[in-house]
Amino acid sequence: MTCTITYMVLKRTNVYADDHDLALIKEAAARLGVPEAEIIREGIHRIALAHRVWDEPFVADEETFDLGGPVTGEDVRTAVTEGYEARQRRNEGRDGGHGGRGGHAA
Repeated sequence: MTCTITYMVLKRTNVYADDHDLALIKEAAARLGVPEAEIIREGIHRIALAHRVWDEPFVADEETFDLGGPVTGEDVRTAVTEGYEARQRRNEGRDGGHGGRGGHAA
């Protein structure tokens, strides 16, 4: 087995934060048993990625598919519920031989 460890080159910076946010960071760090700086770095990384503008789309038009019309919130809830229930059945060994697909054709 090969294990690869990647090290980040970190640069020091100063950040101003309000007392409430600092208290939340301190609580999270203590709860997780990590340095406060790790919580702050993760927060910076997540927000930076959330606001990143990509040069190219994630998928090309050829890689997309037509869902047959608008998808409603209820459609999403139904799909998530069915997927969750199928996963539960699969994890409990009760999928009835359907491979977790709930009997629907793939």
